[in-house]
Amino acid sequence: MNIKRKKEGNKLNVTISGRIDTVTAPELEAGVKPNLDGITKLVLDFKDVNYVSSAGLRVLLSLQKVMMNQGEMRLINVSEVVTDVFEVTGFDEILTYNKGE
Repeated sequence: MNIKRKKEGNKLNVTISGRIDTVTAPELEAGVKPNLDGITKLVLDFKDVNYVSSAGLRVLLSLQKVMMNQGEMRLINVSEVVTDVFEVTGFDEILTYNKGE
């Protein structure tokens, strides 16, 4: 998994590529959570994410809880495979996201 962060004022854009699984989920959390001070909008670009495990869902839920207290979180470019995971687990009701091409 690869994580790229770009801060624009109170907005943090995070581009993620690869799999978010048991091995990489802690890396995602460590790469994003400490950077949320003063952030009111978190955008996670999932264009190149091809898999999310339950460990990855836990990290997304954790980030969502932080952002609910200080602003908003949105996932963009979510693949059909990851969208299916969100729908099966009920995360489509929790997360704000849009599907990619």
